[in-house]
Amino acid sequence: MATFSTTAPARLATRLTFFTAGFAMACCAPLFPFIKDNVGADEPQFGLLLLCFGLGSIIAMPLTGFVAARHGPRSMVLLGGFGLVIFLPTLTIAETPFILGSFLFLFGASLGTIDVAMNIHGVAIEAAEKRSLMSNFHAQFSIGGLFGAGLMTLLLSAGAPLVVTAAIGATLALLAMLLTIPRLLHVKVADQSTFVFPHGIVLLLGLLAAIAFLVEGAVLDWGALLVIERQLTTPQSAGVGYILFSAAMVIARLTGDFVVAALSELWVLILGGIVTILGIATVLLAPLPLVALVGFVLIGLGSANLVPIFFSVAGRQTVMPTSLAIASVTTIAYSGVLVGPAMIGFAADLTSLPMAFWLLTLLIACVPFTAFVVTKH
Repeated sequence: MATFSTTAPARLATRLTFFTAGFAMACCAPLFPFIKDNVGADEPQFGLLLLCFGLGSIIAMPLTGFVAARHGPRSMVLLGGFGLVIFLPTLTIAETPFILGSFLFLFGASLGTIDVAMNIHGVAIEAAEKRSLMSNFHAQFSIGGLFGAGLMTLLLSAGAPLVVTAAIGATLALLAMLLTIPRLLHVKVADQSTFVFPHGIVLLLGLLAAIAFLVEGAVLDWGALLVIERQLTTPQSAGVGYILFSAAMVIARLTGDFVVAALSELWVLILGGIVTILGIATVLLAPLPLVALVGFVLIGLGSANLVPIFFSVAGRQTVMPTSLAIASVTTIAYSGVLVGPAMIGFAADLTSLPMAFWLLTLLIACVPFTAFVVTKH
């Protein structure tokens, strides 16, 4: 049985794994405009190519859960992590849409693999130490994302060649993964289950996680457009809201485990949902730009620790095997990421962008309303 002392190195490995996943994923965003030009794709074509990325992730996630349920998550963490290292640079050398689509599929599959496996590994450590750790682990993903996007932007702004920029990112990811190898736990999962369709509390956790991810996606994809439409800022400074949202989320996740220990998961879900709703309402009703920025901070603080709690509960429930449950929650949640921005756009087209965000508050209200059901497991 793992103890606090024996899991200390594994805690570091898990933090590095979460950081690597966030870092590698964020490295792509600044590269995409150049990658798009490399293959001569227009916007609709590139949008279809990006679906290959999502398809790879969606396919890999349940498969990872199945393998981890039989053999533990360690091998899948390494497979996904080294896959990210290998396929990140390949995105910059693809010269045809078909080749790029293939590499995007493999990169997405690698991300889906490590995403599920690192959460299973994190839940195993949390169970061994009998204390909340998932918020801190997820904070490393957010930190990795900020660092990856910032580094790629800095290198590209300095005139570094596209391939060299991606190679530097891949090298840093490689170093992080090499550090994890001797520290990952050899978790043996005493379960030989085949795939089980998500049901009961697992299905609920997946849907709630999808809503939480939808909030993040809405702020990323539509937040700047919302404040511009409300004439609260100029296009040049519209991204400040997302920066503050991201910073608030990192801070809240770094302190989230202490907050959960002090207040309980139940109250973090209730208060987190309420604060998120208040944040969205503040942005929608703000009479001044500064008030809208406060709203973005509230959204980040409120939503930050929802998903980590959902994964913790998925690791404790008994309706499904742990590995398959976490894979199911991840898959459903990631589906929300894929369709979420389009749903917001569709709702905005039918009504208006502010009304679409008001509808989002109704969805996030599901979190506090179901908090008692979620936390009793």
